[in-house]
Amino acid sequence: MKILEDAILQKGRILDNDIIKVDTIINHQVDVPLMVEIAKEIKKEFPCVDKVLTIVTSGLPYAFALAEQYGVNMVFAKKEKSKTVDLSSCYIEEIPSFTHGNVNQVTVDKKFLSKGEKILIADDFLASGAASLGLINICKQAGAEVVGVTALVEKSFQGGRKKIEELGIKVVSGACIKAFENNVPVFE
Repeated sequence: MKILEDAILQKGRILDNDIIKVDTIINHQVDVPLMVEIAKEIKKEFPCVDKVLTIVTSGLPYAFALAEQYGVNMVFAKKEKSKTVDLSSCYIEEIPSFTHGNVNQVTVDKKFLSKGEKILIADDFLASGAASLGLINICKQAGAEVVGVTALVEKSFQGGRKKIEELGIKVVSGACIKAFENNVPVFE
């Protein structure tokens, strides 16, 4: 989507030639009107959704905008262990984090995903696909149907889309970066 690509070019920064920092529009400060515009476009791609699922934290604003467009609830997988969470009542998946270089135990309470629900998975970034694949596995544990995966920014050179599409799941990104050249993203 041109509006997101333009925002990335104007406000994004490349770090170490494989990480793009977009903290002025997505990960720290959120450009709410931009999220809403992208959510409106994504809704055209996935017309029937019962819930939007994401992982804490940077995917929350985007997932919220999507859920608002659909008029459905948003569910977020938690990374932090809490005294209020009974792991025996949760779907659990181990998900590696590219950005943080660790593995998170991600949980979703079983009461928030149900068999047969149509789930749209949303995140801020799609790179290797680990986060989305982990959420897909959580949906499988619940017997829910993943109708698609959407990310604000995709780094297609890291192969995540291919892994998800091999499962027969549609992927739609707001902006798809195929490479970085001279510290500038090149969009598909």
